[in-house]
Amino acid sequence: MARAFHQTRLDTLPGHAAGQSEFLDYWRLLKPNVMQLVVFTGGVGLFIAPGSLHPLLAFVAILCIAVGAGASAAINNAYDTDIDRVMVRTRLRPTASGRIAPADALATGLTLAIGSVTVMGLALNWLAGGLLALTIAFYVVVYTLWLKRRTPQNIVIGGAAGAFPPMIGWVAVTGRIELMPVLLFLLIFFWTPPHFWALALYRQKDYANVGVPMLPVVAGAATTRRHILGYSLLLAAISLLPSLLGTAGWLYLATAALLSAGFVLGAWRLVRTASDRQAMRLFKFSIVYLFGLFLALVLDHVAQPWLSA
Repeated sequence: MARAFHQTRLDTLPGHAAGQSEFLDYWRLLKPNVMQLVVFTGGVGLFIAPGSLHPLLAFVAILCIAVGAGASAAINNAYDTDIDRVMVRTRLRPTASGRIAPADALATGLTLAIGSVTVMGLALNWLAGGLLALTIAFYVVVYTLWLKRRTPQNIVIGGAAGAFPPMIGWVAVTGRIELMPVLLFLLIFFWTPPHFWALALYRQKDYANVGVPMLPVVAGAATTRRHILGYSLLLAAISLLPSLLGTAGWLYLATAALLSAGFVLGAWRLVRTASDRQAMRLFKFSIVYLFGLFLALVLDHVAQPWLSA
């Protein structure tokens, strides 16, 4: 039914919607707030990888990662127009508000996806290009089209799409997959569920109204809070692996331990207080947490020559 409804809605918006939209609407279509985190983690993977790239090629690699993320967002917006119109958090998106027709958003996303993968493959290497293609396909096909409206595990499995950028950055430099980018992938993969479930707790009514089976809607808020705490403990252990396995130094280890303690404490407070306000605090802290970990990787990488001298 969802597929049939989606097929009909591509032509339900007024014909002038795309004509009246402006550049800013297309920029918002690409979800620039999400893109910032994708670009940052992809850039860190590129920066700490062994070897070097010409600055122009490094810029091209980061640009391709950003454009690929924007492509995924545009296609997601095209498909989710029906529920985005209802949800408070998303009803002002260009497709949901009618400023860009879903068909135009889909065309934009497909064009950007093909372009970013092609340029990545030709300018850097085809393993990086293939990983970028896999990232886009995973977000669009596995998460958006298959999992999101069918299972509360949508974020757990679909979170893999957001975990690929640092691996892509690394492979753009080295042309191969090694231990460190796999650890970075796991870090983001296990960060995504508690990050998004905290937001889902705060927006539980939104998801219930549109029938999206997020964990709080299906299993209840108390179960979700316990899941968040469990994942935060697992995430804390994974965050230490780069240093424990010798791929990062003590500067990263100290930062990861401190930030992870804060994350676990926030999750524990969420379980104890059962507060929507604490859920939003944890959601916001989770963004700081991931930025902090990846920034620590950069600083640790820069400091290593002096620390080992």
